[in-house]
Amino acid sequence: MLYHLIAFIAAIAVVLLVTPVVNELGQKTGFVDRPNERKIHTRPMVRLGGISIFLGNLVALLLVWNAGGFGVMPQPAEYEIWGVTLGGVAFFLIGLADDLLTLPALLRLVLQFVVAGIVWAVGVKIRIITVPFFGIIDLGWLSLPLTTLWLVGIANAINFIDGVDGLAAGVSGIAASLMLFVCMLLGEPEAGLIAAALAGGALGFLRYNFNPAKIFMGDGGAYFMGFTLAGIGVIGLVKAYTAAAILLPLLILAVPIVDTSTVVVNRLRQGQSPFAPDKGHLHHRLLRAGLSQRLTVLFIYCLTFWVGSVAMALAGLPGGWGYAVAASLLMGFATWYVWQRIGTSEND
Repeated sequence: MLYHLIAFIAAIAVVLLVTPVVNELGQKTGFVDRPNERKIHTRPMVRLGGISIFLGNLVALLLVWNAGGFGVMPQPAEYEIWGVTLGGVAFFLIGLADDLLTLPALLRLVLQFVVAGIVWAVGVKIRIITVPFFGIIDLGWLSLPLTTLWLVGIANAINFIDGVDGLAAGVSGIAASLMLFVCMLLGEPEAGLIAAALAGGALGFLRYNFNPAKIFMGDGGAYFMGFTLAGIGVIGLVKAYTAAAILLPLLILAVPIVDTSTVVVNRLRQGQSPFAPDKGHLHHRLLRAGLSQRLTVLFIYCLTFWVGSVAMALAGLPGGWGYAVAASLLMGFATWYVWQRIGTSEND
């Protein structure tokens, strides 16, 4: 656990130190996200914050690796760690290229699936799935499309929810923290190290990204965090041959998954591209209901924590029901408070 703490603190420290530098460089070079009718911010914002998140994770993992924190792993496990780590590098570069050059959506998607396919070939694979009334089934060749769809889908889901100050970073930080805890309980400390670094980087970035934000993470940061979360889910959470363990990553990431799926389905039903920007996300609906940016984000944080805690309880993890009860009480209070605020807003 010491190495996990080192990874977490190192990632936070690097992000806190590097982000102001990235922000200054972004302002000087003009790589900013400008306001328009569908965006919430009202002034140009540097969109390269993902660089600091990426560097924080990279430095943290290299530090732990050099200190021997990963130990001596069997070759398959080592390939999995390298697959998630280098895959995260590739997804970050795809997002960074989009931040700098504005790549076509189809090109980004193709590149992501190519990287995900290579990562699958290295050994980052969803090998089993639970089907009601049939039990656990070996996927065989279906492992490739399902794994790549999972990796690419979660990366884009995190990118899609990055529409309010601090939302994507906070949700990713909470999800990574939950995954760290679960990885340790399931005996997957190596995957837990990646989760610890990601949690530190994401939560450290909130220092500059929470409302009112001083900098945005951009596609580079969102793709990196989304892919890494998906990769941790594959190599750290779904190895146990139980239905509950297989469902853990789905439940921990349920908020971005459900939100993105709903938005994409609605866009397709309206004959639009799934990548066409709109204001149909959960955070947009909460803002239209009269909530502030901060309250909207904090409510979704509570929702993410609650769903993740319930997932741990359903998986039968030690202390899971205690966390679930505490999270349910918090979620109940948050829901009541938000309902009151919406009622007050409607009466004004």
